[in-house]
Amino acid sequence: MANPNNSIHDIGTQYYATQLGIYDEMFATENKALPYWERFMALLENMGSEKLEQRRREAQRLLRENGVTYNVYGDSQKLSRPWRLDPVPLLISSEEWQVIEAGLIQRAELLNLILKDLYSKQILLKKGLLPAELIYSHEGFLHPCVGALAQQKPHLTLYSANLARGPKGQMWVLDDRSQAPSGSGYALENRTVMTRVLPDIFRETQVHRLSGFFKALRKGLAEIAPHNKEDPRIVLLTPGPLNETYFEHAYLASYLGFTLVQGGDLTVRDGHVWLKSLAGLQPVDVILRRVDDSFCDPLELRSSSQLGVAGLLEAVRRSNVAIANPLGSSILENPGLLAFLPRLARYYLNEELKLPSVATWWCGQRRERDFVLANLDNLVIKPINRGFGEHAVFPGMLSTKDKEQLRSHILAKPHLFIGQEQVSFSTLPAFIDHHLEARNAVLRNFVVASGNDYSVMPGGLTRVARQKDNFIVSNQAGGISKDTWVLAPEPDKQVSLWTQPGRSQQLDSVTEPLTSRAADNLFWVGRHLERIEASARLLRSVLQKLREAQEFKDPIDQECLQVLLRTLTHVTVTYPGFVTSSPEALKAPEAELLRLAKNDDRMGTLSSNIQAFIQAAFSIRDLWSQDTWRSVDNIERRWQQGVVNNELGVEQLHKHLDDLITGIVAFTGLTSESMTREAAWLMLDSGRRLERALTMIALLRSTLAHRHEDALQTQILEAVLVSSDSLTIYQRRYRSFIQLPMVLKLLLLDETHPRSVAYQLQQLSIHIAELPRSKGKSQLTDEGRLILKATTNLRLCQVSDLAQVDETEGVYTELEELLSNTAALLWQIAEVIAEAYFSHSQNSQLLLFKTQEDEL
Repeated sequence: MANPNNSIHDIGTQYYATQLGIYDEMFATENKALPYWERFMALLENMGSEKLEQRRREAQRLLRENGVTYNVYGDSQKLSRPWRLDPVPLLISSEEWQVIEAGLIQRAELLNLILKDLYSKQILLKKGLLPAELIYSHEGFLHPCVGALAQQKPHLTLYSANLARGPKGQMWVLDDRSQAPSGSGYALENRTVMTRVLPDIFRETQVHRLSGFFKALRKGLAEIAPHNKEDPRIVLLTPGPLNETYFEHAYLASYLGFTLVQGGDLTVRDGHVWLKSLAGLQPVDVILRRVDDSFCDPLELRSSSQLGVAGLLEAVRRSNVAIANPLGSSILENPGLLAFLPRLARYYLNEELKLPSVATWWCGQRRERDFVLANLDNLVIKPINRGFGEHAVFPGMLSTKDKEQLRSHILAKPHLFIGQEQVSFSTLPAFIDHHLEARNAVLRNFVVASGNDYSVMPGGLTRVARQKDNFIVSNQAGGISKDTWVLAPEPDKQVSLWTQPGRSQQLDSVTEPLTSRAADNLFWVGRHLERIEASARLLRSVLQKLREAQEFKDPIDQECLQVLLRTLTHVTVTYPGFVTSSPEALKAPEAELLRLAKNDDRMGTLSSNIQAFIQAAFSIRDLWSQDTWRSVDNIERRWQQGVVNNELGVEQLHKHLDDLITGIVAFTGLTSESMTREAAWLMLDSGRRLERALTMIALLRSTLAHRHEDALQTQILEAVLVSSDSLTIYQRRYRSFIQLPMVLKLLLLDETHPRSVAYQLQQLSIHIAELPRSKGKSQLTDEGRLILKATTNLRLCQVSDLAQVDETEGVYTELEELLSNTAALLWQIAEVIAEAYFSHSQNSQLLLFKTQEDEL
């Protein structure tokens, strides 16, 4: 039975139901689709719903592989949610866009003038055009910033507004975003994906491109630099990888060519802001911040903040650094200002607002307060401060008791509340369950100051509600994003982000501004990668030997299996594991082997190492190429789907280990072939070499440092060669039975074999010599002396001496001593490198600290 509140429209082979009394973007107020929507829907109709569903799935696959996520605080199931994109965009005609664009530019100019006044002469307060109580009671007004913005022009560099269309088709501004407007990066990624999944339709529809906006953004940020305007160093300040929009921070930093930093990567000295890099301090000219302004300087603003930079505000006062948006700009997000903007537009611009705000009443005025209290059931009540736990309230949905409590709160502190008209958002076609359904939509637009004017992104980030007849479209509530297509009268010209001429700067490969935090993560990406590979290869060998022992019932196979099981515990450091197990328990190791593979809450297991690898890689998302990140995604996704989320036995584990090793080889190959041999590569490969040497030493100590009977020794030697991917090269090189001296020569001393300890030390020595502390210095650094000692010890030993066994102890004493000493030196090298290059103050646990950065 049809819903009497819906109007049914025939669109080709489908029916589309709109809500009576609600403006629909496709049908407007008539019973016929708008011409440009009609043409677009005809193209979709030719495609068919099944093929459109395939394109939707393809879009989700691309978004997942590109690592597009939105972090959700308080989500007990999963912190990071995949970004959802609907394949049906919002279409805006060229004529209507001109009106919206003009209104956004006017609004940005007005807010810029208000911001300038509030932090300088405060004429608006003195003339009574703005109530002082409205400004001073808002947490976004930062008193220490008064007088600090005089030199930066314009003050409001970035601006964003949430727009919704009312029942009569009028676009309304729901709220203004000036703190750290988010969403432009997601809009760009949405567009990139849409041009891949609907290329023909995109081309035929003639859509304005987005690259011009980002070019204007780069230009606008360069123009506010107080010094070095031709080639300023611009950094993007992020709270860290657990922030809800961290993907966008990393994505924009990579796309725009900026350095992604956290508070601990910056320092203020002598009134200047410096970037702490491997090569030392580098001057910073502009900060594009995604940290709330009150958190940016613990010295003068929020003292408890560990996300900012002490002394930053003083550097701003001295005009040594520019910040977009300026500290204190969150005052413009005060919803009480909406009630005064029409009057301020007439005062400053002698114009009416081209894009009106939703009707707003500030309760700090007696008449407005009385009106709000008299009409509670028909309004939305909002606090002027957007703090944690503070949210909009619909009094009409409250109980009598709760409504009276709200009334008492307003009467007690009326200046802290506003009342707003309840606006019904327009609906938009969304592709839900293989057919089109109307969903309420909100459009977020983006504006940037560039030159003497403001530029508007021709499009934006559209979000629709997940459920029908629901007005909550935020991603926190599970909203779905859409691309926004502004139609062009003729095909738009391609604009390159990098065509603007400028002075090129030659950067030395190891003095590239790689932050110490990024270097730390790169180092650990390499180490975790090697731990995963070593564990996976050894576990695969154990599974093979387990099958042989169970099939052939040979006592030698069983003894070899027991040695390998104990070795697995030593290499993975998952004690007690198999080390203290009884012989009976070693004969049934399946349960422990599965735990070593699946448990992600136990240090040393494959799953925990994979998670650590993913977290370290995600923390430096901006440094990876797209193909490299896809390989990271494949490693995590396949292991999660195939092993962690499945009930499987050890007999199925072998295949998943093969896939995991293939994924690791793919990542290693991509980084080797796509990363320039600069500071980032040095840290990544140094971590790999150090960890590969340590895992090889642990393998050799656990298997070959003790004497075994000949038959058992042969099996153990073969298993070691297989686990180190060296059996084939051994057979090609020696063409003989497997013997201990040759195995030691290959895996320990051969500087030409990429799996040997000697090769790792050689490569590590080369990398250390290229690091900033060592390069060009006549004397060895601490890490240089340690690696020289380890390399020399290895080169001076004789294989024949290493293969001599102590008959009383049954141990190859010199081999054990060499391996033990080398491991100790490697651990010292790791500590020295960490102290020298990773001394950033930001603790990873602090990234759990949630700021009030603009939510999507």
